[in-house]
Amino acid sequence: MRRFLSLLLLVLTATMGLVISPNSALAAEFVSKSLEGANVYIIAPEDGETVPGTFKVKFGLSGMGIAPAGIEKDGTGHHHLLVDIDSLPDLSEALSASDQIKHFGGGQTETTLTLPPGDHTLQLVLANYVHIPHNPPVISEPINITVGGAL
Repeated sequence: MRRFLSLLLLVLTATMGLVISPNSALAAEFVSKSLEGANVYIIAPEDGETVPGTFKVKFGLSGMGIAPAGIEKDGTGHHHLLVDIDSLPDLSEALSASDQIKHFGGGQTETTLTLPPGDHTLQLVLANYVHIPHNPPVISEPINITVGGAL
């Protein structure tokens, strides 16, 4: 029961945008190991591409599997899309949902995104069942896109 309540607290705090200290026993209890050779990447759009205001982003993953948030299974995780992030968030904490950190806790492997005209960056982070990035982190290279079309 204690583990269930801890898990519920951790998922709620990440979903509500609150932060749990990485030094807390709660965060440390839920860290997951990534698998050697795991790789996450953006399939589309391509780096340097010009896209319309609303476009599809396709996520790629090799060396690990996808499982929805809340499902604890070794070697799996779910995607988080970082949009226009200047520096990575603390990867030892649960990733807080925001306009710049989009959660795909249902196990989705693509999304439709709408961004204003201009230059943008996109990057993926794979996180475990409670939104904490794996150790070591599985992170894509950032890509640069230009939104040139109407919204």
